[in-house]
Amino acid sequence: MALPEVLRGLSVPVIGSPMFIISNPALVLAQCTSGIVGSFPALNARPAAKLEYWFEEITAGLAAFEAAHPGKRAAPYAVNQIVHRSNDRLDHDLALCVKYRVPIVITSLGAREDVNEAVHSYGGIVLHDVISNSFARKAIEKGADGIIAVAAGAGGHAGRISPFALVQEIREWFDGPIALSGAIATGRAILAAQICGADLAYIGSAFIATEEANALPGYKQAVVEGDSEEIVNSSLFTGVHGNYLRSSIVAAGMDPENLAEGRAADMNIAAGAKAWKDIWGAGQGIGAVKEVVPAAELVARLVREYAQARRFVNL
Repeated sequence: MALPEVLRGLSVPVIGSPMFIISNPALVLAQCTSGIVGSFPALNARPAAKLEYWFEEITAGLAAFEAAHPGKRAAPYAVNQIVHRSNDRLDHDLALCVKYRVPIVITSLGAREDVNEAVHSYGGIVLHDVISNSFARKAIEKGADGIIAVAAGAGGHAGRISPFALVQEIREWFDGPIALSGAIATGRAILAAQICGADLAYIGSAFIATEEANALPGYKQAVVEGDSEEIVNSSLFTGVHGNYLRSSIVAAGMDPENLAEGRAADMNIAAGAKAWKDIWGAGQGIGAVKEVVPAAELVARLVREYAQARRFVNL
């Protein structure tokens, strides 16, 4: 199955994943004008009234870029909606997505037919992130257009299944768009995701160490200095298993080797977002991040590396 038109023509097949606190209009605009899909969680705009200003800023910024570069189109942007009972902003935020005709909506932590129908009403597409094949089936049954396979090694709320297994199982029955998430931070890894059967790579942690990202300097530096051994998987902080920087856990006065288990039943989206101000999420691919750079420079590196990888395997 061919990719939807909105996902074609990217400078490199990448979606910049929406990160709590980190993703903001500046980062989204830098990603989109560099040729990849930029995204942000709707909940990052606080209070709720701020979300409309973000939509206006992004819409105006993309229009200004295209006006200044005749014949060149910016990549589309995406908004992440948390479809979980603790998100009391969903109806408000979804209505603004419809008003601004957001090209791509990424849904997480639940799949709802009414959300998908609202996005489809104006021609948008819905990508639903999942950590298992069974969740992928449920999402497509409820009307999602594509799947984001969140495999082992991803930052933040992460899956625990190998990307090889997860993509293969989904591809057995689904021929629509799949983006793969999990320790992807190089052009070779992007190509590897496609060889596994995905259409796009879903990259978050590498963008923490960019100038536009809304992360504390210490957070960015921790990503630059860290590697896979710095990552701790725990369910304590939100009730759902996620990957976090060991140094931030230690700084919060906790022992990374002796963390209690959280309960999914107690999950609260607002509380989880606040927790991540001090407990910093990141994925296992941060060893490829060597310095803090503008987002456009990071994308340019990925473009070069991806082209080199394709030549290496004669594609």
